[in-house]
This record gives sequence, C-alpha cells and structure tokens, in this order.
Amino acid sequence: MFSIGDFARLGLVSVRMLRHYDAIGLLRPAHVDPATGYRSYQAAQLARLNRLVALKDLGFTLEQVKTILDDKVSTEELHGMVRLRRAELEARISADLARLRGVESRLRSIETEGRMGSVEVIVKEVAPVRVAQLSGMAASYGPEHVGPVIQPLYQELCDRLEAAGLPIAGPGIAHYQAREDGTVLTHAAFPVAAWPGTHDGLQVVDLPRLPAAATVIHHGSMDQVGTTYQELAHWIEDNGHRALDLGREVYLHCPDDLAEWVTELQIGIEPHGPGRPPR
Repeated sequence: MFSIGDFARLGLVSVRMLRHYDAIGLLRPAHVDPATGYRSYQAAQLARLNRLVALKDLGFTLEQVKTILDDKVSTEELHGMVRLRRAELEARISADLARLRGVESRLRSIETEGRMGSVEVIVKEVAPVRVAQLSGMAASYGPEHVGPVIQPLYQELCDRLEAAGLPIAGPGIAHYQAREDGTVLTHAAFPVAAWPGTHDGLQVVDLPRLPAAATVIHHGSMDQVGTTYQELAHWIEDNGHRALDLGREVYLHCPDDLAEWVTELQIGIEPHGPGRPPR
C-alpha cells in the first residue's frame, strides 16, 4: 500500500487531484484509516489513474471519463481514441495556422495601402486549354480558405492522373467560381491530351479562351497572394477596365521552398468598360 503522497508521485499527479478524484468517485483509495482519515492506494490502481489522466487530456469531461472507465475501456480502444483526438487536434492546428496566415496576408495588404502600382501588369489573350480537374468548395476566396481545399485536390489529382495513365501537359491551373452564398467552387487542374468527359473519376474540360486578360507574376507563397491580387484589381480599375471573373492561377514554378514559387495571375477583363474612358 502507498500513502497518498507516494501514490501521487508514482502516478505523476498532485495530491490535490487525487483528493478531488476521490471526492467525485472517480478514483477511490484502496483503504481509508477510520481514525486518521489517511488514504492508502494499491499499485494496481495506477492502471485506472493512467487511463483517467489520458482520457481527461484527450478532452473528455470527468463525468465522461467515469462512464468510460466504468465500461472498462481496453488499451486498443484507448489507442483508437488517441488517434482520433490527434487527428482532430491536427485539423484544428491546421485551421488556426491558416487563419493566422490569412491575418498576416491582410496586414501586408494594409501596409501597402497607398503604395499600389508597383506590379507590372500585361494585358494579353489567353488561349483555350484542355484540362483534367478535381473540384472542392472553399468557404471564401481568401488564401486561408482556398489553400486547405486546393492543396489536397492537387495531391489527389496527381495520383489519379498517374493511375489513369494521363501525362501532365503543362503547369497546374487553378480557377474559381463564386457562389451566391459567398462560398467559392475551387478547381485544381492540369493540362492534358485527352477527350472531354470523365476519365477514372477525373473531369476533362476545356477552359475557354480569354480574349483579354490582365496578368501579373506573383513571387512567393500563395499565402501572400492577396496583396498581389489587390494590386492587380487596383490596376484594372485605374485603367478603366472591368473584371469578368475571379481569375486563374498558373503555377509556373513550384519548388519545395514556397518562397521561391512563381505564379501567373490572370483575370479576364472587358477593356475600357462601357461608358468608361481609358485613363
């Protein structure tokens, strides 16, 4: 038998916590001296303590922990709970990091306010291109929402193209469609030489020709693309044009170092929109 202090040290918890677990019926001592009230524990009770702490740290309430322990959860079930909880925490961390990157991107845009016009914009015709694509829904057009959607789409697209035996015929192209509820249908695509239609779950379509597109080269991570898009939008407005779509992104150079990425942004425009003279 161990005193409450010794048992606390063995179980890597505090004496206060053991007293609390006793009070709520979660971990009773093996023996309580009727004269002194001193609590004593057995080594075998460490198994319940270990499960108790593990479940609590997984985010279960103490009431839920008691129910699980009373049902005699197995080691295999605990491992399953840990894997599930790990996946949930990783997803939450990924979402939080995406939001943080979005805030940083907004701050960079704020810092450049009043200093727009530094990008070199080229207006050109964009030829039609046949692509294989996969699609997903993003909560908004912001990089913090698009990134977590389009990255796994491209990974799956590469896997499916390889399985289907369709070689990639050019750089990746992302394009977007705004929905009335504010969400954005996000398409991850690669040029291919194949007939239009469905190939092993892949949609093969023709991206239409853009008679006139305002284009600019973005250098660096796509987490920082918001500032470049805003500069392009300012250029379109300042030159009397009207944007026709959300634009396309052509990934010209995609090394492991995101800071070295080179991406062409393309926004279809109506030059010198109706009733608006060029500047």
